[in-house]
Amino acid sequence: MSKIKKENTEDSFENVESALTKTEQFIENNQKRISAVVIAILIVVGGYYGIKKMHLQPKEKEAQESIFFAQEYFAVDSFQLALDGDGSRLGFLDIIDDYGFTDAGNLAKYYAGICYLNLGQFETAIDYLEDFSGEDQIISKIAIGAIGDAYVELGNKEEALKYYQDAAEGDNEFTAPVYLLKLGELQEELEMHEDALLSYNTIKNNFKNSNEGRQIEKYISRVEINLNK
Repeated sequence: MSKIKKENTEDSFENVESALTKTEQFIENNQKRISAVVIAILIVVGGYYGIKKMHLQPKEKEAQESIFFAQEYFAVDSFQLALDGDGSRLGFLDIIDDYGFTDAGNLAKYYAGICYLNLGQFETAIDYLEDFSGEDQIISKIAIGAIGDAYVELGNKEEALKYYQDAAEGDNEFTAPVYLLKLGELQEELEMHEDALLSYNTIKNNFKNSNEGRQIEKYISRVEINLNK
């Protein structure tokens, strides 16, 4: 080993030793503070899991049991009962108030929004649907599309267009063709005929086996006639 290389190596070891010594000294000088921080972290982590097990999980179970009955009213189009409950069982609004922090409480916001949409209370429907946050791709898209429906009913077609475009995105065969068709029809109303044709052709090319795909030719023909005028 050359002298210069040896000296550099020795300097490196000295630097590492010096750094270790400083670290050890820092730990020794701040041992009480470090211990307090570690204990605090353990308390926070332990507290979170304790709260989750002792409080959140039982509440989630209660909420799931409660929402089942409200869903039964929803399924038979008893939207007001689904919202308010029947006196002995909770409705979606009670579930949101009592269990809003649970998954079931979040889902109740979606149901409440759809209920209000069907009851003609469109602004309230938008409020609940926008407050809903879902990971399920089908329900999330339906919620977005329902906001579009509410804006159509309120006469705000430009705003509705944005939500239909969002709801129509993706390759989900259940939701995409439904909202592509609504999007195309709204685009026609707004005299956006080329955009409407694009929406209809997307159904034809990507979702030909859907209900919308089986009847899409008449929509394409109609918009082509308007384009050729």
